[in-house]
Amino acid sequence: MSLTGPTVIAAISALNPKIDKDGFASIASCLDDETIERLSLGLDVTAHGQRNLLSVPIVRELAKSKAVRSLVGAVLGPDCFAVRGILFNKTKRSNWKVVWHQDLTIAVRERREADGFGPWTVKAGVLHVQPAVEVMARLLSIRIHLDESGPDNGPLRVLPGSHRGGRLSPEQIANWQNKESITCTVPRGGVLLMRPLLLHASSASAVPKPRRVIHLEFAAHELPRGLPWNDRV
Repeated sequence: MSLTGPTVIAAISALNPKIDKDGFASIASCLDDETIERLSLGLDVTAHGQRNLLSVPIVRELAKSKAVRSLVGAVLGPDCFAVRGILFNKTKRSNWKVVWHQDLTIAVRERREADGFGPWTVKAGVLHVQPAVEVMARLLSIRIHLDESGPDNGPLRVLPGSHRGGRLSPEQIANWQNKESITCTVPRGGVLLMRPLLLHASSASAVPKPRRVIHLEFAAHELPRGLPWNDRV
């Protein structure tokens, strides 16, 4: 895994202002073929989704790798850490459409009451909560593509700048949908970085091709009231 070359270095240096303005940015090359194959062997890539991915050793290794940290660290700083991991895949059996939404929950180890936190839920045996909006605003997600995400296999679509509005109401989301969206096609081994509050959606895949994505969420801050992140990698 390496990120080299003047074009990539220039792209990394531009990450922070672009994500601040638009809420997302892409890097065409992050993982080499060998790393992708190792990840494919270490994961159940036939499943349409898998939570608690940071419990898988090879994914923990990926989250700590220089390739991933150099990108996330360019935005969050060198003290960032991974707090959640999810595998997304579109298959013949699970080829879903995702409506416009924001990511609004975090995974924590135990429940402690804090202002602005709630409701609480349990997903795949792990406690989740919607935190205060300023917590979500400081997180960064990196979507690592094990397959090409082209225009015909359900790529992510985003509404640039929508992350700056905080937690949006259904009416606000409906208004944003009238604006022009961007389709985020990403090559195999590439990554998409985005703020969780950025409005995003995807269509069902039009062709029988996999679209495997390792979705990692990073933070660089502690939670209030001593509330512990479920994972800290």
